[in-house]
Amino acid sequence: MARPIHGCRTHVLLHPFFVGLGGALLMGALFTDYMYTRNSLPQWANFSVWLITGGLVLALIAAIFLVIDVALARAGPIRWLDFGLIGTAAILSVVNVFVHSRDAWTSVVLTGIALSTIVTILLLAAGLRGWCVTTAVKTAGRGESE
Repeated sequence: MARPIHGCRTHVLLHPFFVGLGGALLMGALFTDYMYTRNSLPQWANFSVWLITGGLVLALIAAIFLVIDVALARAGPIRWLDFGLIGTAAILSVVNVFVHSRDAWTSVVLTGIALSTIVTILLLAAGLRGWCVTTAVKTAGRGESE
């Protein structure tokens, strides 16, 4: 029977997938904001609202899975820098979705695109660090002593 390398196995964390997917949607809003500033078609502003809302829904799902990871003891200690980057991006995205709910031009030009840019920079930094706010816990394999 095959055993894991070095007699231990790492649990797969559930939350990083949803953090990365939501982050991609939030970063996509910067592109749609930019497109709106170039051609003033209101549909680009609508796309931004949809992307930000979708990213926030996925951030909520990621938070639920983070709680599940912690409750099942799959997750190790919180990496506070990553948690702060992603948490700040989520809070700014909530503000950004309210800003984008205004009239199309005033929702995007200056305030909306500035918030989208800041969120994108924060999420790029989090993405370079792995989209994960905790470390995975290693457990001893079957038949192995801890």
